[in-house]
Amino acid sequence: MTGRHSGRRSSRTQNASLELLVRTPPPPVAMGQRVHDTPLLFVHGAYTAAWCWEEYFLDWFAGQGYFSYALSLSGHGGSRGRKHLDSFGIADYVDDVAEVVAALPVPPVLIGHSMGGFVVQKYLERHLAPAAVLLCSVPPQGLMSSMFSLMFQKPSMLSDLNQLMTGGRMAMDSLREAMFAQPVATADLQRYLGKAQSESHRAIWDMTLFNLPHPARITRTPLCVLGGERDLLIPPAQVRMTALTYGLEAHVFPGLGHGLMLERDWQEVARYINDWLVKQGL
Repeated sequence: MTGRHSGRRSSRTQNASLELLVRTPPPPVAMGQRVHDTPLLFVHGAYTAAWCWEEYFLDWFAGQGYFSYALSLSGHGGSRGRKHLDSFGIADYVDDVAEVVAALPVPPVLIGHSMGGFVVQKYLERHLAPAAVLLCSVPPQGLMSSMFSLMFQKPSMLSDLNQLMTGGRMAMDSLREAMFAQPVATADLQRYLGKAQSESHRAIWDMTLFNLPHPARITRTPLCVLGGERDLLIPPAQVRMTALTYGLEAHVFPGLGHGLMLERDWQEVARYINDWLVKQGL
């Protein structure tokens, strides 16, 4: 990508073998509002890829006038390295984000979910962004608290996640419980399960112990910290801990689970993010 934003209304591109989903806004006259200069870059969480943003968020934010991009991190989706996923750590995922940001004509707002929010925090240690949104993000204190919570409260879910990480399959009921608090169609759940994939052991250990963020280095990028009231993986207490670490107040959506961008009421989340971006002058 060079010069101004490029691409069709809806497209899928390869940026040096990184999968990048692209949505461009409709013409301003048709849209009835301005096209924003600052694009959005969505970063997915563990066990998934850019497709999770393609369900709703990419088209919706393009409709609000934002050039919207979703990256599949190395070893995920259609990106490079699927055969050696375990060789990638969080630092590699940060490099992926930096590579895509460098290829865009304008620095983007970063929107990261779960592991993606952790990657965004690590990216912001050495880079600036116009703003960043952390959705159900792994906190800067790491995964240890979440793992202990699952171990005692939902041991079967932790077992299923471990099985998925090693290339096994996750039970559909476990996926529903892990990601959704609201009703989800069985057909959709089956599609999501079919797209779910293993995760890098190295990245999980980085988020648990070996490569935690340094919040003192993340001081100049406006942050928005969001979570779901019924999130079992990153519960509200951990979302609020993330916000407190950065001197902020978290917003926790009532009745929503971990998969905020895929829940039935996903538009509540999208509208909140859009309103916050407008308040930032973006």
